[in-house]
Amino acid sequence: MTESEPAPDPAPGECLGATQFIDSDAAGVRDFAARTVAGQDDATGKAVALYYAVRDGIVYDPYDVELSEAAFRASNCLARGRGFCITKAALLAAVARASGIPARIGFADVRNHLATERLRRLMGGTDIFYYHGYTELFLEGRWVKATPAFNIGLCERFRVRPLDFDGRSDSIFHPFDADNRRHMEYVAERGTFADVPFRAIRENFRLHYPALMREGAPGGDFAAEAEAEAGRGAPRAKH
Repeated sequence: MTESEPAPDPAPGECLGATQFIDSDAAGVRDFAARTVAGQDDATGKAVALYYAVRDGIVYDPYDVELSEAAFRASNCLARGRGFCITKAALLAAVARASGIPARIGFADVRNHLATERLRRLMGGTDIFYYHGYTELFLEGRWVKATPAFNIGLCERFRVRPLDFDGRSDSIFHPFDADNRRHMEYVAERGTFADVPFRAIRENFRLHYPALMREGAPGGDFAAEAEAEAGRGAPRAKH
């Protein structure tokens, strides 16, 4: 933990209100949440509906990483209709809180993430994604992990099984893809937080991904790159 990183693992009561980045009080967030949970009678049903709405309604885009406070807010991710793992996890936490469900954001360093050749070059050749984000929702008396990062269309292009969520079992990345190749390995857990530890993430990204962070969001069509690589049988990262 760095000096700028807050204490992790907050209790449910600390995870209901709006924060700087999990801005569940934003009008767009509240409206999105209300539309999504309409007709759902219990918290688990609401959480499942919100998970799929964020997973598939917001496009995963690792080139949409801008190291500014405004860009990391959940409401910004919703307004843009795209984001990367951290902002999508923050959005799921925000719409959950707007629906009365305690939610916090968690982080882990992971190896062998979904990536294209260009993204790996921009990351300096490393296969470790630092501060990979997921969401924890407090349902039926316990915390349950949900990972809304990769929309189903992108999973199909990469031949990775999309993650389902039932509100009762943890939904974290499968260790193998659809072809039973090793897909993801959790290297280090960083804990869960009531808000996004923006300063710690910014310091870490600048340290490990200088080329990716040098001039802000690099831009590009990640989904198109993924589809092109899949079409020509480009090798996946291995270890």
